[in-house]
Amino acid sequence: MLRRVTQLLVGLFLYGFAIALIVRAGYGVAPWDVLTQGLSRVTGLGFGLITVLVSGVVLLLWIPIRQKPGIGTLANALLVGPFADLGLWLVPAGLDPLVRAALLPAGILLLGIATGLYVGARFGPGPRDGLMTGLHARTGAPIWVVRTGIEVTVLAVGWLLGGQVGIGTLAFALMIGPICGRTIPFFTVPDPARRAAVPATGPVAMLATPAPPRT
Repeated sequence: MLRRVTQLLVGLFLYGFAIALIVRAGYGVAPWDVLTQGLSRVTGLGFGLITVLVSGVVLLLWIPIRQKPGIGTLANALLVGPFADLGLWLVPAGLDPLVRAALLPAGILLLGIATGLYVGARFGPGPRDGLMTGLHARTGAPIWVVRTGIEVTVLAVGWLLGGQVGIGTLAFALMIGPICGRTIPFFTVPDPARRAAVPATGPVAMLATPAPPRT
């Protein structure tokens, strides 16, 4: 449990910091962050606060599709925004173009690692991921169709409100899936109960000894 909680908090901190790196790169941001930028521009509210408010609205959309949030869901909704604001405070705007060019891939890679950490802690998906999986479960539509539909919608709304769309947005769309495909399995904390429910057979069963409980 200690490992899982630590992994969750570290993952959420790195997630918010990675968002800040991508924003400071200035080449375009992820679809949901385009929406956040647009709403921030229209309302005058800070990036982090808008992130938290959008997460709250998305969680309300969980109700009709009967999704149940976990501890990780609520932590994601409350912490990613402030961590992004902290990152924006630590990383100044107006950096040299070469530095900004390095921030984009670094931010995308870090966000993929952060996703693996917080999802792998097994405390529940973030609000946006839960919306995607919930709609997939309720509609029966392929998950890639659901995800694409959601992200195209928020991207279009965010762009109309003045959010930044650019090569960074495309790079994020192309890179984040393959990165998460490796980081989530790598960082997922094994579930001892599920592992114990699958009996070993053959020579492996004869040699196996009970594993010490994970903390």
